[in-house]
This record gives sequence, structure tokens and C-alpha cells, in this order.
Amino acid sequence: MREYAISLDAKKMPDAWYNVLPDMPSTPTPVLHPATQQPVGTEDLAAIFPMGLIEQEMTTAPTVSIPGEVMDRYLMYRPTPLRRAYRLEEALKTPAKIYYKNESVTPSGSHKINTAIAQAYYNLQEGVHSLSTETGAGQWGTALSIACSMYEMACKVYMVRVSFEQKPYRKSFMEAYGASVIASPSDTTEIGRRMQKENPGTTGSLGMAISEAVEVAVTSGGKIKYSLGSVLNHVCLHQTIIGEEAKLQLDSVGEYPDVVIGCVGGGSNFAGIAFPFVQDKLRKNLNTRLVGVEPAACPTLTRGPYAYDYGDTGKMTPLMKQYTLGHNFVPPGIHAGGLRYHGVARTVAQLVHEGVIEAISLYQNPCFKASLIFAKCEGILPAPESSHAICAAMDEAVRCRESGEKKTILFNLSGHGHFDLTAYDAYLRGDLQDYDLDEEILEKGRASIPDVKEPA
Repeated sequence: MREYAISLDAKKMPDAWYNVLPDMPSTPTPVLHPATQQPVGTEDLAAIFPMGLIEQEMTTAPTVSIPGEVMDRYLMYRPTPLRRAYRLEEALKTPAKIYYKNESVTPSGSHKINTAIAQAYYNLQEGVHSLSTETGAGQWGTALSIACSMYEMACKVYMVRVSFEQKPYRKSFMEAYGASVIASPSDTTEIGRRMQKENPGTTGSLGMAISEAVEVAVTSGGKIKYSLGSVLNHVCLHQTIIGEEAKLQLDSVGEYPDVVIGCVGGGSNFAGIAFPFVQDKLRKNLNTRLVGVEPAACPTLTRGPYAYDYGDTGKMTPLMKQYTLGHNFVPPGIHAGGLRYHGVARTVAQLVHEGVIEAISLYQNPCFKASLIFAKCEGILPAPESSHAICAAMDEAVRCRESGEKKTILFNLSGHGHFDLTAYDAYLRGDLQDYDLDEEILEKGRASIPDVKEPA
């Protein structure tokens, strides 16, 4: 009998998050203050983050223990299944083995809740009862609204306007858990009003929404803290529970991946699945390929320069060395809203720069086509973001069919697409556009990248 789902005894679940920083091939690039352009200290971040998360952001410890209360919340849905995609393998006629970590079974329907629970917990420990945040497609806002409801905290979400309009039921979901959801850019913040004036009719961007959420925290007098769903070290740290579980599950059936694949927006779900395998690649000198997949409409890793830039349009966040399209870049309104970010996690960027991780970009139409093949074979309708990882995994499996190689492929199914049916409807009508950004558009975004010299 086929073993479709590879389970993991909850008693054997990892009890610590993995920190990639100590294993980086070279010294991690410093984070710089937006005004002084000097390395940030804990006091610089205290206005928007609790000290527990600031310590995790800066720690060089190889692991960080998961608090018991966070683990109790995790056990509501973790360990998540690792599944062998037998029917997809048969449909592709490939000798490859395809496995996927199914993060769509969480309460929020995506991986985002892994860090949402942790961030809400650490804020509450320091007496914070209200959080502000941004969300692209709505997966992060959904996750944080659930986590805040668990701890009876208030939650204000600035949702990128194009997704606010494309995905109305994401807004309803967040509001059901008590969150306040505002289309960004909005009239509720000074930065939002300025952005609307400077960009009439804008569809918004994650950079704009981040600026609004940060302004709310900074001007609250300490009553509200800011919460980020990707990019930062502590967020990627919390997500490594995904890859750590996957390693144990694969080991239980005598497997190890030749290729690990994840979609990339800010980088958290990719870091979650890939970083524990980065550890093995660097410590054991393995040849495992680690592939980050981004949309061609927002080609940060594949067409952006490696440079210091702000994480938001309003230039309120620290400067990080990353691949960036420029903090003023506004991506086309593709349906993979969670991947429409101008920058990326600095750890992911540095590992790409140093050749540890590969990056590719894909158009949205082939990704939706791959998603529907996957859905018909595996019974799960994926999120548009996850479709990029699926498409890349299927392409890899087809290459194995052509070469006869029997590779083991692992990808992260980061979330389901139950709130993305307008996107699937548009695809089935033939209304989705594949954007091929010309150099003029990209150069306009790059022009906003500041001239910053890395401290000696």
C-alpha cells in the first residue's frame, strides 16, 4: 500500500528554531539605521518591536528554544503532513520522487501562522496588547488576526489595495477574528495620504502598506508594536520549523532531497523549507540544490541589483543589503499578491549572492496551469504564491523524465487557494496577463535605491 502522508509523532517535533546566521559562508551584512546609515542597535528597534524579538533578530546562537506556550499553540496543527505526490508523478511520467510539505492545513491556511503565534506571544510577554501590520494577498494578515485573537490582542491590518479589491473574503476572514482591515495606501496615516497624492489611482504595494503600519506603531507612544510577516531574521527563524519537520519525515522513509524548492516574495516560506537544508549543505558539503522561485512580474532576485535599500516606500525601516527593485517600485497587480515585494530577506539575498541558493522567475499563466494539474492529482487547490513552487517542481520532474534521473524533489506548499478563486476564474477565462517588465520600468524603480556604503 502506498504511503501518501508521512506523519511525525508530535513528541518528536523539533523544540527549537534553527538560526542560519552562524552557518553563513561569510559574515552577515549589517542592518543600518535609515537616518545615520550606521549599524542599528537594540534601542533603535525598540520603538516597533518587543525586546524578545529584537534579541532573536540579532542572535548568533545556532538555535532558539520554542517557548512552551508557543509549542502548545503549534500542536493545534503541527506537525504538518509531508506528502508523496504519487499521482502527480504518474501524470508527469517522471522517475523522480516528488514530496511536498503541506502548510495549507494550518488554521490560517498557510505557513504564516508559524511566526504570527510566536510574535503575538513575545509582544504579550512585554505587555503589548495591540499590533499593526501589512499584508499582500492577505495570508499574513489572516494569520496575525488569528494569533491576536488567541491572545486577546487588537490587530490593525493595512492590506495592499489591489489585493483588498481582488480578495474580499480575506478581509471578511480577518474581520471575523476581530482585526481592523484598511486598504493601503489609505487616508488614516500621513504617509498613506502622501502616497495617494504622489501616486493617484495607485494599486498599492507592500512597501506602501509597511510604511503605514510602521507609522501607526511609531506614533502610538509604545502602545502599539509593529509585526512583520516576512523578510526579518526572527520571522525566517520561526518558519524553520517547516524544514526541520520535513527532514525528520524524509529521514523516517530513508529519503533526502536532491532539490528543495519554495516560492519567494519576502522570503519567509522559502527560508522555512530551505534553511535547515542550507545547514546540511554548508556543514556536510552536500550538493542539494536550493531553488527560490519568484514571479517574472516582480523579479527581485533575478533582475534586481544587490544593494542596500529600505524595506518600505516611506523609508521608515532600516536599510538592508538585499536584492531590490527599488523601494518605490510598484509591481503589476498579479494575483500572487504575497510575492509582490520589491526586496527580500537579507539572509536569502546573501545566500543567493554567494551561490548557495539559486533563483528563477516564472510567468503567472504557466504557474496557474501547473496549479490545476496539481489540484486534480493531489486534491488541493494551491495559493497563487505556492503555484510558483509547484510549477518549478513539475519542470524539474519533467527534466528528470527526459534525462532518466531519479531525483528526489521537495517543495513547500505554503498555502491553499480557497480565497483566490477570482484569480482562478480569471485564468480559466483567459484573462491573466504575463508581464515581461522592460528595462525602462525596472530602471525607474532602481533609481530610488539609495547610494549607501557598507560600514567597514
